[in-house]
Amino acid sequence: MNDTSHPARFRLRLVFGPEDWMGPGKAELLEHIAATGSISAAGRAMGMSYKRAWQLVETMNGMFRDPLVQSSRGGARGGGAVVTETGQAVLAEFRALEEKARSAGAEHIEKLQQMLIDIPDGK
Repeated sequence: MNDTSHPARFRLRLVFGPEDWMGPGKAELLEHIAATGSISAAGRAMGMSYKRAWQLVETMNGMFRDPLVQSSRGGARGGGAVVTETGQAVLAEFRALEEKARSAGAEHIEKLQQMLIDIPDGK
């Protein structure tokens, strides 16, 4: 019997092409950028380097017709970043898709979890 104190994690990755996908990490990065106004601070909050955060932003900006994040360079008052209207819409649609998929699959996930062997460390 499986230890249900460690419920299954649901992670959705939407693959648009060989190099283009949207997953929970990119969605979280957008949320942190929106909250902090900074790509650097968003990356730090997620435990990733500034370079990696920038790479993900550039990838996302290149995937969609309009950029998801706009940034300004630092200066006397410092730089900043903003999640655009398109970025907010992409994030909202992705999170809504996650929730629908999670809800639709909940019964199946529960049945699969009941068939698992005991996993001592929950991994």
